[in-house]
Amino acid sequence: MEACVALGGKESGEVRQRVIVMGKGSLAIRVAEWFIESDRYELAQVVPTVPEPAWADSLIQWAERNGIRYVASGRYDDLESVRNGDWRTDLVFSVFYDRIFRPWFIAKCGQILNLHNGPLPRYRGVSPINWALKNGEPEHGVTIHEVTPGIDDGPIVAQLKYSIYPAFDEVVDVYNRALEYGWALFRQTMPLLERIEPRPQDEAAATYYSVEDNLKLGERRGFTSKESV
Repeated sequence: MEACVALGGKESGEVRQRVIVMGKGSLAIRVAEWFIESDRYELAQVVPTVPEPAWADSLIQWAERNGIRYVASGRYDDLESVRNGDWRTDLVFSVFYDRIFRPWFIAKCGQILNLHNGPLPRYRGVSPINWALKNGEPEHGVTIHEVTPGIDDGPIVAQLKYSIYPAFDEVVDVYNRALEYGWALFRQTMPLLERIEPRPQDEAAATYYSVEDNLKLGERRGFTSKESV
């Protein structure tokens, strides 16, 4: 069941694009705040990852404080009237959201963009930072890509790569770095979005890790090596 409260956002005489933000943590909150402040978009509501991780800032609490509608179940298929034939939204922006978007929902959205904390096409799937450190990579990345029915395989809109240091970086170190680089990439990309031609991913360079693969991460499975013991 969807929790409904008053909409936030600025008043504007222009018709703005309707946006739904999905995901978790401080970066999802910053993205949602950006849409509130924008004159081109209307933040209609948010869909949090549920249960929200205890180590992340709460998107639900943020929505309640700011009078933004949210889906309490965390399921996009619980969006009000989403199964109706005339339901539409212009944009969905996903920030570390944990559910697969099904074709029926994708068809109802003008565009779905996902901010993935990996340098696609490498490190599709789960725990990309953990695996990059496990594999001794010298760099990692954040990617904004279009969502397709596959997993993290949609055309790339924008990407930023940065150095990581497996010799001494913990997963939490790189994760916090990814939040800042992801925010920078988002802010630089959104004003140019309508002018960007997304580019297909190179399937020959793709790598993918599933939840089942996490058992092989060893000391890289947790946020720190001590948590993995």
